[in-house]
Amino acid sequence: MRVVLQRVRKAQVTIEENKSEEISQGILVLLGIEMADTLNDVDWLVNKVLNLRIFDDEHGVMNKSLMDISGELMVVSQFTLMAATKKGNRPSYIRAANHQHSIPLYESFIEKADFLLQSKVATGSFGAMMRVTLENDGPVTIWLDSKNKE
Repeated sequence: MRVVLQRVRKAQVTIEENKSEEISQGILVLLGIEMADTLNDVDWLVNKVLNLRIFDDEHGVMNKSLMDISGELMVVSQFTLMAATKKGNRPSYIRAANHQHSIPLYESFIEKADFLLQSKVATGSFGAMMRVTLENDGPVTIWLDSKNKE
């Protein structure tokens, strides 16, 4: 399981030109899932995202987590994070999990984050065409992969 997270002042996702979700200060998570991923990957990544100290303390040092600041979270599915680009110029998505495997893990990620965060958790819609807009804060952008825990 792979995420790109961005510390944001605000973010918005528009789903198929209709429904829109937004957050204020917090983290935007783009979430990619592969067939080898399990609930253990969900647990590790949710805890890492919520507790990663990427927000400034009173001295301007990144020493506070999303939990510490009661920030908001947005989770958007992003199968293209699993792209293989070693051969040729057209990305291959063979590592991306199918819907039957991905959707339960995506939903588990959201449910666990919502339970632990006790703050707003906004989402995209799995498999839908979405537009994401954000105001990156810093900018701070971090890539995490549950297969690289150590």
